[in-house]
Amino acid sequence: MRAMFQKAKQLAPSIIFIDEIDAVGKKRSSHQLQSNDEREQTLNQMLVEMDGFNSQKTVIVIGATNRPEVLDKALLRPGRFDRKIIINLPDLKGRYKILKIHIKNIPVKKNIDIKTIAKSTSGFSGADLANLINEAALLAAKKNLKKITNKELESSKDKIIMGASRKSLIMNQQQKELTAYHESGHAIVSIMVPYHDPIHKITIIPHGQSLGTTMFLPKNDNILLKKTLLESKISALYGGRIAEEIIYGFENISIGASNDIKIATYLAQKMITKWGFSKKIAPLIYNKNILNNKYIYSEYINKIIDKEIQYLIKKNYKIAKKILTKNINLLHKMKKKLIKYETLNKKQIFNLIKKYSI
Repeated sequence: MRAMFQKAKQLAPSIIFIDEIDAVGKKRSSHQLQSNDEREQTLNQMLVEMDGFNSQKTVIVIGATNRPEVLDKALLRPGRFDRKIIINLPDLKGRYKILKIHIKNIPVKKNIDIKTIAKSTSGFSGADLANLINEAALLAAKKNLKKITNKELESSKDKIIMGASRKSLIMNQQQKELTAYHESGHAIVSIMVPYHDPIHKITIIPHGQSLGTTMFLPKNDNILLKKTLLESKISALYGGRIAEEIIYGFENISIGASNDIKIATYLAQKMITKWGFSKKIAPLIYNKNILNNKYIYSEYINKIIDKEIQYLIKKNYKIAKKILTKNINLLHKMKKKLIKYETLNKKQIFNLIKKYSI
């Protein structure tokens, strides 16, 4: 550490960049048994060297970490790492530009659709996007293709998001049919509710732990979530379970909707307890006290919160059920197409909607 700072001063003006600074800059322990002498000596030396700077020293020290909360307080004092710059995950425009950089030196077809991939990779980091292009190149190589096509990009994206396709998993006809109805239910409700992200495709090819998937393609990154969007999402999440209930009856519903129910419950709870979407209680944050794990509001308010969450779920459950009951013929037709082709794209889905929806 001492040698690095000395060299930087000799070569000034210069920049010292310390990546993963939390590896040497963690909070020092007051317990002797828990301390790490080598790491603490490195941290202490860094603090000493940074104290030696003055206005005449043209050396800039930059540190990077994704765990700022574990850094020693002494590192964050004025004159040291006192300016924080938060680097967020890339937005739609950023993802598009990153993808263009990574495909620059890779042979791709002229009609490659990078914009669609950028739209469907919300939450991806730069490393994730680089991995996506690498996976697409590997898929193209396995097929002995000279250039990457849209199909390889789409497949590699699906692999990263959902896990590798489990083609070795053989579903019997009954399981295929149930999965096809389930995913068709999601698709139909998502299209017919007031507001939802546009559908991208549905598949009954197993990926990871899922037997089927309905994928959506937001026009832009959802930063400010509106009440209508959140309620529409809840309705669409229950579309799969309701489709099973309509076709097979309540007694024969599968556990395939467990993750859908988990996400819907999370959204409903957040809408009432965090985002202020209730007219019966004030728009406040309703949380538990971290110290004693008890509610910081009355039992009366707690009962209202429970009722509001129940109401929100039941309301949107009914909306989804009404849509699917009304469009039962469309549900049957979409199921048949899914069993036949295993994957339906946006165009195929909307052709069915146009022809059979009510």
